Amino acid sequence: MRDYLFHMLFVWYPYVCLTVFLLGSLIRFDREQYSWRAGSSQLLRKKQLRWGSNLFHLGILFLLFGHMFGLLTPTALYTLFMTVPQKQMIAVVAGGIAGIFCFIGLSLLLHRRLFDARIRNTSSRMDIGILLILWCQLVLGLATLPYSFGHSDGSVMLVLAHWAQGILILHPVDQQTLMGLDWPYLLHLVLGMTIFLLFPFGRLVHIWSAPVWYLGRRGYQVVRTRRNLTGQPVHPVRQEGE
Repeated sequence: MRDYLFHMLFVWYPYVCLTVFLLGSLIRFDREQYSWRAGSSQLLRKKQLRWGSNLFHLGILFLLFGHMFGLLTPTALYTLFMTVPQKQMIAVVAGGIAGIFCFIGLSLLLHRRLFDARIRNTSSRMDIGILLILWCQLVLGLATLPYSFGHSDGSVMLVLAHWAQGILILHPVDQQTLMGLDWPYLLHLVLGMTIFLLFPFGRLVHIWSAPVWYLGRRGYQVVRTRRNLTGQPVHPVRQEGE
């Protein structure tokens, strides 16, 4: 029974989640473009939103790319520059700092959305549910840090990396290789895959439309004409933008 459960969760479930993640995002973009947004509530409690959003996005972006490169980079590639224990320590320290930033920011956003009646009434169940799932996922991720210090040789990191890379290349590892992992790692994996499963159905889809091109965009100048009551132009009004 245990073998069957692990096989379902760590061999078949990842492909279900990835399929729904990709096809669901594509279908939603094709059929429901007007819902392709984050649903901002920035007019309410701006200060708490600013602190929470900045800390959350700073932390989550670092964690996202850290997990992606950390799990999917072949061992033979990064060991040209560092040892496995060194990579383990970098991941624990840097990931722990980013995780704390993200946890504080997400806690502020979740508190704001749950305990402000005006914001709660304008929030969908999916919005609140996604925030709660992300918060639980962060708690589980931070809970793995003490366990990571207990195996500083990087052995567990290698197991997780080989599992993720096996899923990506359609050659999943034997589920028994994950059975020796501590429970926070296993729950962290399952909940992380579930986030991919729910991705197309909530506000997370706006990640696909992140305006990264703004980073390298040059400034612009909007020039419009002011007209008097007779409709005659008076003089141009310039607005600067970045």
